[in-house]
Amino acid sequence: MLTVSVLSLSTASSAQIGIGISVRIGPPALPVYAQPICPGPGYLWTPGYWAWNDDGGYYWVPGTWVVAPVGMLWTPGYWGFAGGFYGWHPGYWGPHVGFYGGINYGFGYGGVGFVGGEWRGGAFFYNRAVLNVNVVNIRNVYSRTVIVNNVHTSFNGPGGIEARPTPQEEAYGRERHIEAVAAQREHEQAASHNRALFASENHGRPAIAATGRPGEFSGAHIERASAAGEAYRAPRMSPAEARGPAAGSHGFNDSARPVNHEAGNREPMSSRDNARPNKQEKQAQKRADKQAKAEQKRNER
Repeated sequence: MLTVSVLSLSTASSAQIGIGISVRIGPPALPVYAQPICPGPGYLWTPGYWAWNDDGGYYWVPGTWVVAPVGMLWTPGYWGFAGGFYGWHPGYWGPHVGFYGGINYGFGYGGVGFVGGEWRGGAFFYNRAVLNVNVVNIRNVYSRTVIVNNVHTSFNGPGGIEARPTPQEEAYGRERHIEAVAAQREHEQAASHNRALFASENHGRPAIAATGRPGEFSGAHIERASAAGEAYRAPRMSPAEARGPAAGSHGFNDSARPVNHEAGNREPMSSRDNARPNKQEKQAQKRADKQAKAEQKRNER
């Protein structure tokens, strides 16, 4: 089974991240699901999305909590329709949340920016009005009401969400970025091997819509989709027929976001090519686990 990683294209970069892959059929609507409780301090929510597999088509990558690089926020990836193709724009970590197609991923990602929390020094504070956190285990919280919409459209462009980046979002897109961490890449790879997560099997309503931690596809902290975002329509062509031209090749034009052609002409990396966590990621994981254990001990006294 040939899986095309839609998460990573490059390591830290100050250029805008270009298109990863393109296909001729659009992704299903985003499913309706609840958010698992946050595992502990230092974890940030990364919303679920539809990824692409050249053999099986679209499959769901469950939303999950990820140990974040300190001071960084996650800009989700998104599908954009232009020039007759749906192109994937990979997500990234950065000091600000950039443009993600105006897609309503929920849980703080309403289409513009992120209202689920904020960094204050080296600690992340969670907005309880948006994110599912246990105040016994996590004390860095506040509450700020936000407007929630029920739009489940999963792509940007004609027929989808017709949003364009603001000058500020374009500026954020030019900041120094970090690609998806190893836990995210492994999470996506694991999802690609689970047939139940393919849209052809679940018809837009995956049994594993969200997980408590990356790769945790069973157990108590799993959330099922309560409904598909809209009625599922089976594609009229096979995944092989639906695959579009390589990123940056003639015939594909992205109008929703400027493209870094140098990055866009590269073959997307497989999750296996760069799945081992680096030293920074290991240290961040250790800090988060140590902080969570300390919070738990204080609460047991």
